Amino acid sequence: MNDPIVDSLFSTNAIRVSDPEAPFWYASGMLGPFYINTHFLLESEMEAVRLLSIIETASGSDRFAMPKILLDHLLAFYEKSASFRQVTDAIVDACRNKVFDFISGGERRDYFFSIVPAYLLKKPHLFIFKDFQSIYSNETMTDCVMATEVDLDGKVALHIADLVTEASSYMRVWVPVIKNLGASITDTVAVVDRVQGGREVLAAEGISLYTLTAIDNQLFEKAVGMQLMSNDQYQMVLDYMKDPDAYVRAFFASHPDYVSEQIKLGGKAKERAELAISKGYAESVCDV
Repeated sequence: MNDPIVDSLFSTNAIRVSDPEAPFWYASGMLGPFYINTHFLLESEMEAVRLLSIIETASGSDRFAMPKILLDHLLAFYEKSASFRQVTDAIVDACRNKVFDFISGGERRDYFFSIVPAYLLKKPHLFIFKDFQSIYSNETMTDCVMATEVDLDGKVALHIADLVTEASSYMRVWVPVIKNLGASITDTVAVVDRVQGGREVLAAEGISLYTLTAIDNQLFEKAVGMQLMSNDQYQMVLDYMKDPDAYVRAFFASHPDYVSEQIKLGGKAKERAELAISKGYAESVCDV
């Protein structure tokens, strides 16, 4: 059965699955079979990176002008990008049955998915920055003030995020900022749940999480059925999700020259391969 969200995730490379013989290097020194870049749903990697650059520039120069700049940019993509419009409409639909006074989004990738829903639902938007500052805007992003200048006592926030992993950004910045403004948060909507414990962390704080999809066996099973990935790729993903450490060690064991070949390539491949050795992922293979 076709799932339009899954289709968009793969067609925009928001989810990219590797060749089973050439898994991706992760920054941790681990190997893995897939990458998730939810913000590519804007339209493409190029456009998503461009918007990130706009956010970085605007947030560092004039945060009061940033909301309108981003809204105009995102509305243009809402009109021309099928993937972005589809995901945005799904988020808006998910928000309609929830009780809240304003929408919040956190720097940087949350803004991709929180701004247009606030505009369409005619709700104010709270822009939360990593330095714990926040800007409060009307739905057209034309009236922006420091959030501390607004009486938000008793108001309810609905936070919209791109991706939930362990909910560390929520616990470290987003939730404390909202609560320090006198508001509360009972619901959050995200595009993707990475299924790494974030849902449980949020639930312990009294926050219900709704996501459009989750990185689980069902998602990849759908992708195989939709011919977005092969059966070999699917088996690789299942092996990894069952036990990432075992998957990495098994790959190195069955590809004894892989690490040395990666080191010969130099650059980032060499750095990650050496990190894998230092962390012991490849060491046991070398010792055999």
